[in-house]
Amino acid sequence: MAAGVLAALGGGGLAWWKNQASDSSGDVVQVVPDFWELQWDRPQGGVLRLQEFRGKPLLVNFWATWCPPCIEELPLINDFYRKNRSNGWQVVGLAVDRPDAVQGFLQKLPLDFPVGLVAATGAGLARQLGNPSGSLPFSVALDAQGVVVQRKLGRLRPDDLNLWAQLK
Repeated sequence: MAAGVLAALGGGGLAWWKNQASDSSGDVVQVVPDFWELQWDRPQGGVLRLQEFRGKPLLVNFWATWCPPCIEELPLINDFYRKNRSNGWQVVGLAVDRPDAVQGFLQKLPLDFPVGLVAATGAGLARQLGNPSGSLPFSVALDAQGVVVQRKLGRLRPDDLNLWAQLK
């Protein structure tokens, strides 16, 4: 299954970059529809489907338990989610890590937002969303239409999230 997801991401990424062309007004058109078809296992069981988050602003954060800046920013992202979910914001954490490491971490630091286990496929998706190095942490904000409106490689700061909260 991982190979199929990786192949789909590769083709979807190329289409996504082509669809980032601006229209005559200078506005970005849209992201590739295949993005919303992606799904991953959840650490607690079940499946995280991106389709469930379509139609509202979405912050996607790529992280790992072995990444100190990732761990430092997770409480900040959790706070952003708590404060902004009533305004329609959604947050998804995508763990580029082993399931057992993520499960153990979440027992110590539970998060209010959903987490998906992307393992090795996460780096490819992060690249397609504008992270050429595949480094962590990496965050992307999409508006309600699914257009990428902000990207941040490296640890998020409160000022970043305060700015993003104003986007929709």
